[in-house]
Amino acid sequence: MKEHTIIEVIIADDHAIVREGLKQILADTKDIVVKGEAETGNSTIKLCREHEFNVLLLDISLPDKSGIEVLKQIKKEHPAIAVVMLTMHPEEQYAIRALKAGASGYLNKQSAPKELVTAIRQVAVGLKYINASVAQQLANHIDDEHSVNLHETLSDREYQTMTLIASGKAVSDIAKELSLSVKTISEYRARVLIKMKLKNNAELTHYAIKNQLIE
Repeated sequence: MKEHTIIEVIIADDHAIVREGLKQILADTKDIVVKGEAETGNSTIKLCREHEFNVLLLDISLPDKSGIEVLKQIKKEHPAIAVVMLTMHPEEQYAIRALKAGASGYLNKQSAPKELVTAIRQVAVGLKYINASVAQQLANHIDDEHSVNLHETLSDREYQTMTLIASGKAVSDIAKELSLSVKTISEYRARVLIKMKLKNNAELTHYAIKNQLIE
């Protein structure tokens, strides 16, 4: 990126207050401008098809689609767009999964404003941005690749269903949150239990807590 090149950003988050906060932070920079915003996965994908920009700030929890699903779709259609995943979840939950799916960066929403600006500038020139905690996870992941954890065998939707069940949510509530049928969520739950060799929700919750997959 040449000096004075403007980095154009799109913000995708379903909370208006979060979008406004991010815009305020970026308003103080001379080289970063917000070109658009979206509040759902589908509207994010549509926006990416209609506009040219450099960096997408993408919430990992959107009301209609998983952020990971949106990420994969966008990277498939627009591989040059750098995507920084934003989350309120602990890094352990989704960091490696997001980076494997094509994210250029992974940032907690509670990070300092300066860190957000640094992340955007870094990914805009083709680099990755991760904090020390995620870097440590990646190092551990490389060391442990020969012994894959059971939860790493799950699809993105299965993994999302597992973490929501482990957080104490009922199948009907999860179905509503993800805009899917109760039958579909029940099928995901059944597949999760089979793949992870677990018998019930209690064992699933115990596994998630033991492996720090939920707060």
